Formats: sequence, C-alpha cells, structure tokens
Amino acid sequence: MIDHMTFRVSDIQKTKAFYTDVLATLGYSLQVDANYGGSNMLGYGTADPSQPRGYKLDTWFLDGPSPHGGPAFTTGCHLCWLAPSRAAVDSFHQMAISKGGRDNGAPGLRLEYNASYYGAFVLDPDGNNIEAVCHAPA
Repeated sequence: MIDHMTFRVSDIQKTKAFYTDVLATLGYSLQVDANYGGSNMLGYGTADPSQPRGYKLDTWFLDGPSPHGGPAFTTGCHLCWLAPSRAAVDSFHQMAISKGGRDNGAPGLRLEYNASYYGAFVLDPDGNNIEAVCHAPA
C-alpha cells in the first residue's frame, strides 16, 4: 500500500486552485499549505480517525525543482485516486475540466480492465494523466 506521493509542480498557486476543488470531489481536503526547505508545499488528505491528526495525507505537491536535481517539475505521470462511487468519478471529471484540465477519457466503464472498472481521465495543468476510478458494480 502506498503511504504518500509527492509531485513537483510548475506553479503552486495554479496547482492549488486546480487540485483543491478536484480532489474535494473524492473527499479530500487541503490539510497543509506551508513552506518546507524553501519550497512551497501542499498536502491533501482524507479524514481518518486512526491517524494522530485525524486525517491521512497521501498527496503532496512541491513548487519548483528539487535541490537534488532532476526535472523542474513532474509531468507525464499517471496518478489515480479511488473514488467512493461512480457519481464521484463523474464529479471528478467534470470539476477537473471546469478547472482547466484537458479531457483524456470521459467517465465510463473500461471493460478491458474488468467488468466494473468505472474511470475517468484528465490531463492536469502540468500534463499528468490523473484518474478517478470506482470498482463497485453499478
């Protein structure tokens, strides 16, 4: 199981404006908006009473390049969040498009994956292929 993931972004304010509303469709909220080691960072998570702070942070965005080298920002990745329902997948896609994302696969069944794979794909502001998926049968 993945504990968390971090992505470098080209514009932290644009990322915040996009992801705060997009991830809210899946029950996420912005929990951290701070500066760490000279980089602005955003941390998104979901409520989780088993965690010390009452929420689980699993999606992080950092502004600009890493001081350790590598690309200036993350692009071309495929990132998928589990949605609680097919309606949440629909909302994720609609919100992402309304916030400037580019359609990369409208909500629907992906029978080539499995009989109940309901997903939607959008390219985020940095060109990452983001997805929401629900595995529950209709």
